[in-house]
Amino acid sequence: MDDSTTLVLGASGKSGRRVAARLRLLGQPVRAVSRRSEVPFDWDDPNGWSAVLQGVTAVYVVPPAVPGPVHEFAAQAAAAGVRHLVLLSGRGADDWGDSSFGRDMRDAEDAVRASDLPWTILRPNNFAQNFDEELWHSPLLTGELALPAGDVGEPFIDLEDVADVAAHVLCEPERHIECVYELSGPRSITFEEAVALISRASGQSMSYRRVTPDEYVDALVAQGVDRGGAEHVAEMFVLMGSGLISETTEDVARVLGRSARTFEDYVLRVAVTGAWAR
Repeated sequence: MDDSTTLVLGASGKSGRRVAARLRLLGQPVRAVSRRSEVPFDWDDPNGWSAVLQGVTAVYVVPPAVPGPVHEFAAQAAAAGVRHLVLLSGRGADDWGDSSFGRDMRDAEDAVRASDLPWTILRPNNFAQNFDEELWHSPLLTGELALPAGDVGEPFIDLEDVADVAAHVLCEPERHIECVYELSGPRSITFEEAVALISRASGQSMSYRRVTPDEYVDALVAQGVDRGGAEHVAEMFVLMGSGLISETTEDVARVLGRSARTFEDYVLRVAVTGAWAR
């Protein structure tokens, strides 16, 4: 690796693998790491971080699910000669108040801001890809998605746009120092509308049912999720229901010079792959 290598954390995850692919296509040297990579990276093993940081100029940081480790990571990155951190966080983090949701992301933001390194923070809405890669995919395959979300819409962001923004920032960091980008899709839709679009495009019978936060937590626990983790996820829907992240933004266009992809674009791309077929 040369002295312009970009380190991509969480490179086997939804956003990390997309960012790494874009950087490679652009001809940028990439070190893509995860727990299972050739040079492994584990947030629980700070002694192993120096190996992945050698020769790295910039880092795409997907933070761990607990507060704390990003502070030490940022210090090690600065000592290793890293010159820019790009952190994946969550939409509207400044306004989450005392909510128990997102303490990991807020702590990671505090860490990069307090570091000696230039930084950029990306704050996307919920990913459209949650409907086919994680979270809400399995329920859709059963024909019903039940969540504690009602009439307040969500401007779901296409992960392809998040990755485009991240790659752009990593390739031209000097233009984005100390910038916070709130990333949304071009319009806000409800979960009921989202499921209806997926059902129509895929040709599969699907419906949406609203449940209470307590019912949702109980359902997750019945699926094997620990109650603390289930309550954490339910708290996200409480924030969404407040309308805090329901408005759209222009930050995708601000960075890329084009509009964000629509939810319909996402649905059409995925429907033809058969991801929702059963």
